[in-house]
Amino acid sequence: MDEEKLQMLTESLSQIYFQLPFLHRARFNPRLRTTGGRYLLKSHNIEINKKYYDVYGMEELEQIIKHELCHYHLHLHQLPYKHKDRVFQSLLKKVGAKMHCPPLPSQKKENAFRYLYQCRDCGQKFFRKRKVDLSKYCCGRCRGILICKKEWK
Repeated sequence: MDEEKLQMLTESLSQIYFQLPFLHRARFNPRLRTTGGRYLLKSHNIEINKKYYDVYGMEELEQIIKHELCHYHLHLHQLPYKHKDRVFQSLLKKVGAKMHCPPLPSQKKENAFRYLYQCRDCGQKFFRKRKVDLSKYCCGRCRGILICKKEWK
């Protein structure tokens, strides 16, 4: 899918689900990593993570676009547009959009941790993304000494 098709899809979803025109640009942003899309407040454009389309297909892409269109139309009508706002949540439900995207395979938990620490006394395991200074920290359960069991590169 190219950006022209993305623009047409966004405009048609806006007409179908909101009965309002989408007057700005929708484009793919290859730098997005942890989110499916975002609505830009200043320019009113929508940016989409193309990886979600590549991995999950058209249905997930439509869900992401509907979610971002909720932000778009509420913001343009000076209504509460943030995730925590009830107006936003009820509009999401009305158009059948999801609040969150499923994680990409590169974001799964098994890829998230680089270090495994274990308490020498009770055996409690701690998974961490960053290295821990073992002279400053101890086991949260028994106050025992931690040792580094494994480091993934």
